Amino acid sequence: MLNFELTDEQRLLEQSVREWAGREVGPRIRELDRTHTFDRGVFPQMAGLGLMGISVPEQYGGAGMDYICLGLASEELEYVDTSLRVIMSVHVGLNCLTLLAWGTEDQKQRYLVPQAQGQKVATYGLTEPAAGSDARGIQSIAVKQGDRYVLTGEKMWISMADVADNFLTFAWSDLEKKKQRDPSGISAFIVERTFKGFSSATLTQKWGILAGNTGSFKMEEVEVPAENLVGREGEGFKIAMFALDQGRYTVAAGATGLIRACRDASVKYAKERKAFGVEIGSQQLVKEMIAHMESDYQASRLLWMRSGWLKNVGRRNTKETGLAKWFSTVASERAAGDAVQIHGANGYSDEYPVGRFYRNCKGAVIYEGTREKFTS
Repeated sequence: MLNFELTDEQRLLEQSVREWAGREVGPRIRELDRTHTFDRGVFPQMAGLGLMGISVPEQYGGAGMDYICLGLASEELEYVDTSLRVIMSVHVGLNCLTLLAWGTEDQKQRYLVPQAQGQKVATYGLTEPAAGSDARGIQSIAVKQGDRYVLTGEKMWISMADVADNFLTFAWSDLEKKKQRDPSGISAFIVERTFKGFSSATLTQKWGILAGNTGSFKMEEVEVPAENLVGREGEGFKIAMFALDQGRYTVAAGATGLIRACRDASVKYAKERKAFGVEIGSQQLVKEMIAHMESDYQASRLLWMRSGWLKNVGRRNTKETGLAKWFSTVASERAAGDAVQIHGANGYSDEYPVGRFYRNCKGAVIYEGTREKFTS
């Protein structure tokens, strides 16, 4: 039975992340966002809290915490800024937990251990310029040559593309199946930044998550050792979908934190701002918007916690995780829009945080499965 009471470990983790993010990043986030600056200094600090390997077993360098802890951390990080939660999504959810499930023992020792310890930063490369939700539309190829694969292709909209050390990426290893769009022809590989032929770039023309690093990377005949094949040949699509189940979970929990941030900012402003001689918080329509934020927050938290419980007990959770991601991200967009509305003209200025919330929330209803994809 699902227990809604957090354990002592979970409460401690929640409080620790809340205090750290609020103290170390909160006071600086407006300036980081304004200047489009990604602060690499958060990596060692997050590693010190055990976040870089939060749900990775201790034997592989992680903190050995459960999925509820992963969700709590994601919620608290996005309460301060989406860019912090993105680190959890791609480094932990999409990469580390996928290597934990699909990697060989050698891969775990060479890649998972240093990643979980925070010595190396990892990300995930599936999306391409012409392939987003349609993963079968990727054009990257991997040609087997002796004891290695030669990878050629370009990945786009990759979180931490210009700062990560290791990349879990996907390419067609069976070109005949590529012609038929048969996903059993896709394979997964670990690519290191230092491999010859690898290059990356930062995407600067974006209007959300400005304190985060988003970019692209190219593989121009990159030689990847055969031992860096994750799973077996042809299992890449399955591995990619498994990874998304982990990533979407962190996105759902993070969006829940953004809803709470919108609620708190709106309550604070509604008590301070006066119109027609009274606090605007006394107006029924303002109360209604804040009430919707609270109900959406509570519902979103229940959804991601149910998904986390299923993950903890080892039960399949693709549907539940997808539902949590869909509901919470759409709700966060609604909450951010209402928060801007409550702030009026001030909401249109970055002197208040709600404008940043509004810009940041939009990404989550697109990446790792658009809201429309979950209804089709």
